[in-house]
Amino acid sequence: MSPDADSGAAADGSTAADSDASSSTVAAVVLLSGGLDSSTALAWARARGFACYALTVSYGQRHQSELAAAARVAQALAAREHRVMQVDLAGIGGSALTDWSIALPEQAAPGIPVSYVPARNTMLLALALAWAEVLGARDLVVGVNAVDYSGYPDCRPEFIRSFETLAGLATKAGVEGARFRVHAPLIAMSKAEIIHAGTQLGVDYAITVSCYQADADGRACGRCDSCRLRRDGFEAAGLADPTRYR
Repeated sequence: MSPDADSGAAADGSTAADSDASSSTVAAVVLLSGGLDSSTALAWARARGFACYALTVSYGQRHQSELAAAARVAQALAAREHRVMQVDLAGIGGSALTDWSIALPEQAAPGIPVSYVPARNTMLLALALAWAEVLGARDLVVGVNAVDYSGYPDCRPEFIRSFETLAGLATKAGVEGARFRVHAPLIAMSKAEIIHAGTQLGVDYAITVSCYQADADGRACGRCDSCRLRRDGFEAAGLADPTRYR
């Protein structure tokens, strides 16, 4: 499966025929973390012809260098606008990504890992939905994946479908008849497939940051779950890994 200009589907089952933007005047809000998957999702949206409004959320994550990476990616992929919003999820805690007292696992283990951030994608999509309603946009794009992933519950197709239903119920535009679409073009792809597709779409993965404990310069630890998935993806894709490791 590939998110190229001729194929691919949103998580709700939409096809290329009914999800392509007809012109660059069709706006979409794209969640952009600065990592591999979200950067590929932005490239997918641009290739579809959307005018891309990139939204990055600083939520108290350990890997603050991903915010700088998001700015680089937004510029490189010609986002119409890039906004960074502040939300204090560190104040809630409960995740190794926001609480420095919780050690990040460095080996794969069964179950949902402690790097799961409670309700993170629900919150991120809610912010994207709010901005989309202000913009008059009806399309949201998110780079979630349910194949080579850490098992987070808010990366699954049923979550995406449920959020589309919520969007219709929770917004003024929705109750007035607008239909919001949440496009998750990478959701059924392997990491290697995502990397191949992104490379074809012009993503420079050297400027992205995926590591959960990247240093201030964006150099990866090479040990966390995110680093493992990224490294294995490049190896499976047969492509050189441009990640800078420390």
